[in-house]
Amino acid sequence: MNSSDQAWWKSSAVYQIYPRSFCDSNGDGIGDIPGITSKLDHLKTLGVDVVWLSPVYESPNDDNGYDISDYRAIMAEFGSMADFDAMLAGMSERGMVLMMDLVVNHTSDEHAWFRQARSSRDNPYHDYYIWQEPVEGREPTNWESAFSGSAWSLNEATGEYYLHMFSPKQPDLNWENPKVRAEVYDLMHFWFKKGVRGFRMDVINLISKPWRADGSLADAPVVQRGFLQPAFEMVKHGPRFVEFMREMRHEVLDHYNSLTVGESPCATVEEAAEITHPDTGALNMVFQFEHMDLDSQAGKGKWALKALHLPDLKASLSRWQNGLHGRGWNSLYWNNHDQPRIVSRLGDDGHQYRERSAKMLATCLYLMQGTPYVYQGEELGMTNVAWPDITHYQDIETRNMYRVATQEKGQSPDKVLRSIHAKGRDNARTPMQWTAQAHGGFTTGTPWLSVNKNHDHINAEAALAQPDSVFHHYRQLLALRKQWPVLVHGRYTLLLPAHPHVFAYLRSDEQHSVVVQCNFSGQFQRLPLTELPDLRAATPLIGNLPFEEWPMAPDTLAGWEARAYLLPGAALTHND
Repeated sequence: MNSSDQAWWKSSAVYQIYPRSFCDSNGDGIGDIPGITSKLDHLKTLGVDVVWLSPVYESPNDDNGYDISDYRAIMAEFGSMADFDAMLAGMSERGMVLMMDLVVNHTSDEHAWFRQARSSRDNPYHDYYIWQEPVEGREPTNWESAFSGSAWSLNEATGEYYLHMFSPKQPDLNWENPKVRAEVYDLMHFWFKKGVRGFRMDVINLISKPWRADGSLADAPVVQRGFLQPAFEMVKHGPRFVEFMREMRHEVLDHYNSLTVGESPCATVEEAAEITHPDTGALNMVFQFEHMDLDSQAGKGKWALKALHLPDLKASLSRWQNGLHGRGWNSLYWNNHDQPRIVSRLGDDGHQYRERSAKMLATCLYLMQGTPYVYQGEELGMTNVAWPDITHYQDIETRNMYRVATQEKGQSPDKVLRSIHAKGRDNARTPMQWTAQAHGGFTTGTPWLSVNKNHDHINAEAALAQPDSVFHHYRQLLALRKQWPVLVHGRYTLLLPAHPHVFAYLRSDEQHSVVVQCNFSGQFQRLPLTELPDLRAATPLIGNLPFEEWPMAPDTLAGWEARAYLLPGAALTHND
């Protein structure tokens, strides 16, 4: 941890690589580490400081690498440890650092620990995992897995059930066991000593389970809440979570000037403030999902679609901006490997407004307080796919949901596919679109997952050659954050909270103030100038339409337009 308000990661930009889909160097259709190394100049040009690498460890790939069988080995299809070292050296040469994925809520069932653990109740590794006796001949609780079905599976050899909040091939680790925690800290030291600079911690706030005094676990509420199963509300930020994380800080993190972000399903602002407080917390920031659940029907899960009500998004993001200011830190993301493409989700992915709406969404988010995260292809304005049937999809969550919805609940395949087209995780996992050539220049072979057909005009080669592309807009946004400290440290104030289409806010410190205005619709929107700072002497900072057009309609935003102004001096005056 670094308690300084000038902590380096506050002004950094992070780029997430999903290695299977980034760049294939050997033609086997699977992205790999040498492929990543070959594209580091792309990231350098964008202005990236930190690369977050999704898992490259040894894995049977039940959940695309988030089921780890050896934490100290590189998966052969991604390359070798020598390839990893060469990639790390290439990043260092370009002034970038590497953040690895730390997946320690669970392992693969093929990990040596679990192979031993499941063999006998007397095995020394048995207590590395979570076991419960059957209750009336069945699962000990009603907990559901995030990937459908029970969160418990029977282990025939011992007659017990083991817990898996995700796939049955992802048994949860028992963090109550100090030997497990010591193993985790040791593997973290291993990667830090290799030169890794930080960790993104997968579902880390689930590690402390809500044990009752008799050593059992209670049933979850019958009614589902949020986009995850009800047990997640019970398990998250458990009774010993902060204790475990402070121990991790003492044993590992305090020894390195690192960047840490904890993926935290169902987290509240108060919980995030507790775990990211610069003095008493343990992590630099969290990933929270509140804003990712606003285009789903309340209480019905992420697949139950509804249109976004913009005031809900403004209220959510503003709550996190204000709630963590001065006592924690935000991570700023629209996309990652688990989320659909934002330009398809909240923008307009059609030909006319795709680029403008992609730039607007980036402007709105990345000028807030927090560390920006760019997911591969987001800087190109890559879009969702809409494959015609389930056979095209490979994601375990998507396939399981489709099976349950169509076979057990009787829903029509067309209706279920509409939800998959909107929210499925494979939307984010289609291969990176480098060129207009076959398979988007991702591979010379057959890609493991089909490339989006629009790679003929949405690709990195075209974006770099076009001065006003989405890529160059992202580059300018990241550069502005380094140029203007107010965008990193300044206070956030929401403007026009009830406006149904315009998201406007103010960033201010003792020296400067910046006003951001974003139109989340395809129609012209008139601005209520009496409710906004006086912009007559303001300087255009960045926008997605030419500056020379701004004075023509100071009280109007075009469809999907974004503008950011630098106000003169520190004083704020309103046009009232």
